[in-house]
Order: sequence, then C-alpha cells, then structure tokens
Amino acid sequence: MPDIKISIVIPTYQEVINIPLICEQINNHLTDIPFEIIFVDDNSQDGSSEAVARIAEQIPARIIVRTQERGLSTAVITGIESAKGRYIVVMDCDLSHPASAILPIIDKLESGQNDFVVGSRYIEGGSFDDDWGFFRLLNSKIATWLALPLCHIKDPMSGFFAFERQQFETCAHLTPTGYKIGLEIMVKGEFSKPGEQPIHFKDREHGESKLSLKEQLLYLRHLRRLYRFKYPVTSEFAQFGLVGGTGFVIDSLIYFALQAFFGLGHNFSRAISFWPAATWNWFWNRTITFTHREKSNHLRQWLSFLATSLAGFVMNFGTYTTLTSYVPFFIDNKFIALILGVLVGMGFNFMMARIFVFKELEEEILEEEKDYHY
Repeated sequence: MPDIKISIVIPTYQEVINIPLICEQINNHLTDIPFEIIFVDDNSQDGSSEAVARIAEQIPARIIVRTQERGLSTAVITGIESAKGRYIVVMDCDLSHPASAILPIIDKLESGQNDFVVGSRYIEGGSFDDDWGFFRLLNSKIATWLALPLCHIKDPMSGFFAFERQQFETCAHLTPTGYKIGLEIMVKGEFSKPGEQPIHFKDREHGESKLSLKEQLLYLRHLRRLYRFKYPVTSEFAQFGLVGGTGFVIDSLIYFALQAFFGLGHNFSRAISFWPAATWNWFWNRTITFTHREKSNHLRQWLSFLATSLAGFVMNFGTYTTLTSYVPFFIDNKFIALILGVLVGMGFNFMMARIFVFKELEEEILEEEKDYHY
C-alpha cells in the first residue's frame, strides 16, 4: 500500500446522513491519490460507526468514537494525532466545504507557496449561499473582524484548513476551547506563510447546525486566550484598561454624588471615591484580567491591590490637586483634571498589579495549565 499523502480529519456528531455523501465527494476528487478519511465522533449512537464500517469496504475511511471527551476542537486534535498522511486537511461533515478545493489547497502547500491554507469565503472567488440573512452575515463578519489582529488572512474563522502534519509539532500549548481550532493552530504554530483558497461555502442540507449561543461565548473566551498568547502584555493592559474604565465610571458617580447629595468639597469627594472604585477594579482584574496568574487569598490580595493602588492614587490625586490648584484651565475644568489624574495613575497601577499583586504562576504550574487535555 502506498504511503498516505492526505489525511482528512472530519469531526462529527449526529451526522450519519452526511457521512456517505462526503466520503463520495472526497473519493471522486482524490482519484489516484493515497488518502484516508478519519471521522472523530462524539458517541453519536446514530449509526455513524456502522456507516463508516460499510464505506471502509470501498473507501479508506475509519472512525474514532470518543465516549468521554466532547467538542469539535479536541475532536480535530484527536484526528490529527491519529493521522498517517503527510498533509492534514480538516473539514466539516455537513457538506458546507467543497471537496473540490482539497487538491488546490494541497498544491499551495506542496509548492511552498503557503504553509497553512484555509478555504476562504471572503477573498476574490470565494462566496456563500445567497440566503444568508443580515444578522447571520453580521454575526460572521463581527466574529471575523475580532480575529483579524491575530493572523494575516481574511477568513480566519474558516473550519476548512490544511497544513503539513509535521508542522503540528510546532504548535505551542494548545488549549482548545469552542469550535475554531484552526485559528488556534495557525496562531500557535510556526506558520510564516498562511494563505487562502477561495471556496463556495454551502449551507447544510441535512442535520442540524451545532452553532449555539454557548459556542459563540466560548469563541470569545477562545479569542481572549489567543490574544493573551500572542500579545501577552498588550492584552493584559487592554483588559486592565477596560476594567479601569468601568472603575472610572464608579469613581465618577460617587465623586459627583458626594458633592451633589452630601455637600462635600471636591477634594474630599475625590479622596473618598477612590476606595470603592479600587475595590471594584481589584475584583474584576482578579476575575478577568489576571485569571491565568496566581490566585492568592482574597483578603491578602485585596489589601495588596489597595496598597499598590495607593501609590498610584498619590500620583493620581497629586496630579488632580496640582492641576486644579495652579493651572487656570483646570480650575474651571476639574473633570478633565480628574481624567488626567486617572490616566497618570493607571500605568503605574498596571505595573504594580503585574509585579506584586497578581504574580506569575510557578513555571511547572503554568505548564500544566497550558497543556491541552482530553
């Protein structure tokens, strides 16, 4: 038997109707090319195993049935690790991805033009069915735009992709979440020449879509992980700033309320409003920004955050007081001085939070978190 050239990995769940159809399409387009089809099924119990067994008498297909793990991303990884071909192709079972694009995609890899290729809807020559409604198209576009800073292709959301199998070893610490494992492999692997092959994306005809609100929320969580991987400091600072922005709203509301309802002076109001805002920031930075860092005792960490924030507050409050006391413009525009004081203190607070409050995990613990598991 000749060496297998192409391994086609297809994750499945409740796809028994589509399994023989996609096998027929693949077989028709890969004549005289050694290939294998690997279905990874999440224990559908719908006859999928029996369907593949019948197909395997004529077409090189096999199925891996998982009884404990669930999810498209880990299914794809399971299939890749079981593959024997030189090239890996991942595609959906619902016939949305055309088997006719497999060879053009492999040609791009084989020629060295690209080292990772996706079947793309959004480059010239790519398309999708005309019955996509406005909200479905908008949802797809927004999800795509959110991922664009992570890579250099126009359809990073594509579930139809290919690469040379040995390149999979370069993927650093996969942590699959949700359904966009192709994006994770592309971001975490050593791929310097990603490319796209135009395809027509066809809506499924049989079975039900697995995309749900839960999967979309997992996608956002997945994106956050990938941004943290590729842009660790920038990602943390952006999240720290986002949390700080909400804290600023809390700070401002209390600042104005103390003056409007309790008749306190602006300096005293400014001093009081800091504390609830700082507590708010600590909670959400612990919950969102620094979830991957050390989780020390709540009280100790809260006190540490307040202590380091005080140094930033000195700069914050000092800036505010100086500007509103000695600069004519800010004497009449105290709220602008408040904003500047917050910005001055935020950079300092971020550095202190990273170094002293939310410390990095020990290396061995960090490695355990990064490793993907089944």
